[in-house]
Amino acid sequence: MFRLCWTRNLIVSWIVAVMVLGPALTGPAACRAADGDKEITPESEAAVERGLEWLARNQGDAGNWESNDLGLVALGALAFLSAGHLPDRGKYGDNVRRALDYIVANAKPSGLLNISNQEMYNHGLAVFVLTQAYGITQDRRVGEALDRGIKLIIDVQCEDGGWDYKAVRLKNGHDLSLVVMQAKALRGAMDIGLEIPPNVIEQAIRAVRQYYKPKGKPDGKRYGDHPLADRPGSFTYDGNRETTAMAACGAVCLQEFGQYSDFRIHRSMDEVIKDIKNPAELKVRNGYIPFDAYTMYYVAQGLYQVGGDRWRDNYPLIRDAIVKTQLKNEKVPAQNGSWNTERVGGKPGQLFGTSVAVFTLSIPNRYLPILQEGKVEPSNADREREKAN
Repeated sequence: MFRLCWTRNLIVSWIVAVMVLGPALTGPAACRAADGDKEITPESEAAVERGLEWLARNQGDAGNWESNDLGLVALGALAFLSAGHLPDRGKYGDNVRRALDYIVANAKPSGLLNISNQEMYNHGLAVFVLTQAYGITQDRRVGEALDRGIKLIIDVQCEDGGWDYKAVRLKNGHDLSLVVMQAKALRGAMDIGLEIPPNVIEQAIRAVRQYYKPKGKPDGKRYGDHPLADRPGSFTYDGNRETTAMAACGAVCLQEFGQYSDFRIHRSMDEVIKDIKNPAELKVRNGYIPFDAYTMYYVAQGLYQVGGDRWRDNYPLIRDAIVKTQLKNEKVPAQNGSWNTERVGGKPGQLFGTSVAVFTLSIPNRYLPILQEGKVEPSNADREREKAN
């Protein structure tokens, strides 16, 4: 089974620090909290503030940016939280509160956090954001919605360890994109002290590994003792379809589940880094977040989690590309400070692109519980199973 490495006292100390200092650290002091100008630059700070201003200006009275997609609304809340802004405190306190209130108010009796389609997509994303909000605020209403939401994720896990788009338990899950949404929610819950049945994590790990696809011949690198550790490979959408997003998603999943030494993480992130350095993949177009919002969301987290030179060398590339593509036109308030994304149009697309851009640029602040680098350690039994797989 898994256990938390960091104690509840450490969690409480961190919460107090963020509540007192968080909003004040969105200026130059944030550079001291991060790794100097290697992570945060004056340009990226300015881009974050413009993005937050766009989110606040366009949120609307209902708090949902005219969207009934709880996943997108949750990303709007996450953007503020990642930049150190808390509900009912400071400049954007009202914006954070209204976004969270909209999510909680629309929770169904079953615990499902969804209004539109793609039930478990939106549910997993919204539950993850609630774990981050609760880890900071200990808000009772958020906690109640979170408890029911986590229970639903556990109850509808499919027999093969994955999840379907619908909130139902089936024999087989649909694809890796569903697993990663629930993985982040489950890890977020564990990081704030909630207990998750070990078998849920074990089954999910097995499901994730099924989506890994080795390719090619040995290339001289070796990440561990597994027979496939000496050749390229990456995670896929369904076992075959390779994308930058899915390569990053699989790596994020296994790291959220504590499998830090799994060769699949390192092989898949090697493929992601190739795409970051490929202008045909990391497209820099004015007004559009590079890659697309969904891909960038997981690429940034995958880099941060794997850390080391991969993070230090490649985060500046995506950071500077994001800064460069932000719309800046004060004469057009509906656009100024935002990013669009592919596949989602209108204000929902702006909400998606802008939220992910702000979140990515704010990762070096390390304000969120998920970014505190507390690791979920595997037991000896888990280590033996990992060797066998």
